[in-house]
Amino acid sequence: MNALLSVSDKTQLLELAAGLHQFGVRLISTGGTAQTIANAGLPVTEVAQVTGFPEMLDGRVKTLHPLIHGGLLARRDFPEHMQALTEHGIDTIDFLVVNLYPFEATIAKADCTLEQAIENIDIGGPAMVRSAAKNWQDVTVLTQVSQYSAVLDELRATGTVSRKTRFSLAVAAFNGISAYDAAISSYMSSIQDDGSRRYFSDQVNGCFVKLQDLRYGENPHQEAALYTTEDHREGVASARQIQGKQLS
Repeated sequence: MNALLSVSDKTQLLELAAGLHQFGVRLISTGGTAQTIANAGLPVTEVAQVTGFPEMLDGRVKTLHPLIHGGLLARRDFPEHMQALTEHGIDTIDFLVVNLYPFEATIAKADCTLEQAIENIDIGGPAMVRSAAKNWQDVTVLTQVSQYSAVLDELRATGTVSRKTRFSLAVAAFNGISAYDAAISSYMSSIQDDGSRRYFSDQVNGCFVKLQDLRYGENPHQEAALYTTEDHREGVASARQIQGKQLS
């Protein structure tokens, strides 16, 4: 099996890489991530060695290649897909570990310029995440550090990652990409002709997470649920219910 690791946040990267290596997974990586893994004494193959094409344009182009996306997107249960991989010398990629350039953290800085924001828009990362998440039946996609230990525990316990876990990870991946794209859209929609940022963006893209199901909606025969933003502001959504029936 093969794992491609390309992360901005390298928290617990080495623990994950070591765990996958112990399980016999070949490690493939890019740039600084590959260097970190190599410095820890773990064997790692640079993406450029896989594609036969160097990283270029200041790292803007490195994983956008058929030898990467073919390995992510090929259906293992489709003989014609596997035949195509064989014909073109493409290896499957069974694990994808990606977290994206820190766009939201960058634009949160008071002195952030448009140029800095642009350079923190990840292209290859979201493309790989989409490919892996689309092919979740065959690929385990990890996009959050908090997911690492559970996947390693499951591998050690059962020798594989369950279908249920792979699907859950794929949903989390698509949710993360949605929030990432929403942040970029909201920011870019706030930029004026002179490059300054207006207070009210022309388009605001909200992402909401379900907090709980409710007993019923406006009327007893209707369903309802309570959603909240992820900024954890104090208010009704963050209140602790002391007593009484489930909320409606």
